[in-house]
Amino acid sequence: MLALNADVDPNRCRTLGLAGSVALTAGGLTAGALPVRDALLPSSGRAALGVLCAYFGLVLLIAAWWWLGRAVRRPRPPAPRELLTTLAIWAAPLLIGPPLFSRDVYSYLAQGAMVDARIDVYTHGPAQLGGPLATEVAPVWQHTPAPYGPVFLAVAAKASDLAHVDMSAGVFGMRLVALLGVALMIVFLPLLADRCGVDRSAALWLGALNPLVLLHLVAGAHNDALMLGLLGAGLVAALGGWPARAAALVALAALVKAPAALGLLAVAALWTGRLTGRARTVRAIALTCAVALATTALVTAATGTGYGWLGTLSTPVSPDNWSLTSALGRLSGALLDAVGSGLADRAVPAWRWFGLLATATAVAVLWLRRVPLGPVYALALSLLAVFALGPAFRPWYALWGLFLIAAAAPDGRVRRWAAAGSGVLALGLLPSGSPPDGMQLTLAVGGGALALIALYWMFEMSDPGTVHSRTRVAS
Repeated sequence: MLALNADVDPNRCRTLGLAGSVALTAGGLTAGALPVRDALLPSSGRAALGVLCAYFGLVLLIAAWWWLGRAVRRPRPPAPRELLTTLAIWAAPLLIGPPLFSRDVYSYLAQGAMVDARIDVYTHGPAQLGGPLATEVAPVWQHTPAPYGPVFLAVAAKASDLAHVDMSAGVFGMRLVALLGVALMIVFLPLLADRCGVDRSAALWLGALNPLVLLHLVAGAHNDALMLGLLGAGLVAALGGWPARAAALVALAALVKAPAALGLLAVAALWTGRLTGRARTVRAIALTCAVALATTALVTAATGTGYGWLGTLSTPVSPDNWSLTSALGRLSGALLDAVGSGLADRAVPAWRWFGLLATATAVAVLWLRRVPLGPVYALALSLLAVFALGPAFRPWYALWGLFLIAAAAPDGRVRRWAAAGSGVLALGLLPSGSPPDGMQLTLAVGGGALALIALYWMFEMSDPGTVHSRTRVAS
């Protein structure tokens, strides 16, 4: 966006991204998703400065990532090891800072504590637990049951033990779980890219160094990291000729978070290719489902949490949630109300059902099209359809598809749109995760504007031609 003709120096990208990460972490110390006892009023001067600083750092980080992408597209891109070093440097400050852009990590800890206390997390919300952990949960989720599977709840129960000692220790424990997921993503992303004919460096840039990974999986400690790590492991197993192992791993991913179950389509498709006979597709589907169901039964029996999560998958769809379908529903409801119709209250549910139908149609078209896309690429686009048309919208949900787009999409429009969308979505939330008011929005825009001024100055000073021309004018 600035100095487009300048040579790209990956080391300068690394330094710029580190500066952004440090500024983002520093801003989060007063404006992040802090524990209730440490939270400041949004109108306070320190909180305002935190928003300004966080958005300043956020824009620097996005710019560094985008600039590094130009280096990745060169004939001799940075090696994967060099990119992973950059990722570690950018992530390091975020690891020691407070949670950012969401309070979900506190919900995870409360739900884990409920499992320990033998409270049914699929019937009750964190309010039933009471105490300090429940206090940290966002009000909108206080009385809602958990939508997560037994694999994740078992992990969260272990991390919640640390929270009883110290809240920061509990948050760090959940962040370590997320880091395990990110590590799995990093391990299996290049292997997927190899199988799909995509350059490893390009895959890592879009799928691992992506700002959404840093902001929401590392800083936000979302359980989507563990889901994607297990999903990646399952797909690599399927591509490597171990379909039964693949079905089990994908089932484990779905027992963290349900959208991963779509990965069973890819496993069944790849399993079909290893069978013979007329009914091989039916046999592959049956075998995939059998392994997945057996894995689910064994894990559920081992954890003892039951199958209640099947009935709580609509939990993220809060009344105040915004998504494409809910926005259309609210607009339709307002129009119906304006003309005096009594159907206004039905507009949002109707649009949500339409969105689910459109998602199912899109998935069917992707998998049944005459010219196959390949199982991994089809799965990537299917998960993006769930993100775009589903009833719940969170920026980190985009990573469900982006992770696999990075590994499987050919060079072209889809990858460019995925990168651009990542940059835009990274700007979509305040560091506290709360809805912005006018003042906070102004501060965020101001912080971003200051970052753009700093970037312009940096690129201008780094352009030898510009410096030379100014020297001649001065003389």
